[in-house]
Amino acid sequence: MQIRQFLLPPFVFASSLAVALSAQAAGRVQLELVGDTRGSALVFQQWLQTLGQAGVKNMRIRAAGPSDNVGIEVRGTAESPIYVVTGVVRSANELVLPSGRYAPRDARRLARWLEDLARLGPEDRREPKSAFGLTAAQFEQLHEDLSLPVGFSTRDMNRAEAVEKIGHRLPKPLKLAAGLATSLQGKKIAEELQTVSCGTALAYVLRPVGQCVVPDADGPAVGLAVVAAKPALEVWPVGWEPERPLPEVLPAAFEMHNVNVQGVSAAVTLEAMGQRLKVPVLIDHNALARYDIQPEKVIVSHPQRRTTYNIALRKLLSQAGLKSEIRVDEAGKPFLWVSSIKPM
Repeated sequence: MQIRQFLLPPFVFASSLAVALSAQAAGRVQLELVGDTRGSALVFQQWLQTLGQAGVKNMRIRAAGPSDNVGIEVRGTAESPIYVVTGVVRSANELVLPSGRYAPRDARRLARWLEDLARLGPEDRREPKSAFGLTAAQFEQLHEDLSLPVGFSTRDMNRAEAVEKIGHRLPKPLKLAAGLATSLQGKKIAEELQTVSCGTALAYVLRPVGQCVVPDADGPAVGLAVVAAKPALEVWPVGWEPERPLPEVLPAAFEMHNVNVQGVSAAVTLEAMGQRLKVPVLIDHNALARYDIQPEKVIVSHPQRRTTYNIALRKLLSQAGLKSEIRVDEAGKPFLWVSSIKPM
């Protein structure tokens, strides 16, 4: 048994609400509201009505002893836990629970907290969250699901067709917004993504057209949904920062070579470098469009010198206002991510 508590004044009486939650709930919640005996019974009736309208049901009243405290007490069994939540009614406008203070306008937020408590248990007993609010196990499974290679040629393919085919490769359905396929029609992919993992490829294909992919949790199972991009939205990225040292991730980029580039475009240079390093080259089209950078029109040069491709590429791209970094997809395979030197 575990109790988290905060002491209350000894002059209290209580009403409790048995909260009816969905059949899928892992546990059952009982909410006990404690109030000052000098308070008006009307205040409690107002709170009961407000919470009832927010979805909290099965209300009952009992007398409370002086030992009542704000907190969560875990009862029942591991298979069928009961979470007894004690809170205090300060006034008609303030209810104090272990999760914070609530006004009547917060009743639905309070109800959602109770539902989460029943489903997930107290926060100090929950599995720690990782990216996207997922548990570590959920994130790892989704990451693995998205590590499959695209497996088909994407160069000059319509984006709508590519998204649909990649979605069919995934273990769980890819949810698409209504009308998305129509909005993607006529927009072709310039790059070859056949060997790139599905997660990175999806994020890359959707990014230039203002769309993105986000985890879509349905209970313990997690898939992906395509939604419109917007500020502050946590989205699935175009690749990941490598966990290993870069020379181990892409050794060819750090080997010494004789480099001599004279009077060719930055676009040609990138294509040649990708072939030399045997990795895909993915362009941040959003950044290039923002700063009006056109790699096919910018001529770059590098004097004949013995150096690494990594250093040479940095010097060549800087002449076009570009930079590159080594990223890895969900399968751990490296690629070059090319963006503007200026921040987005």
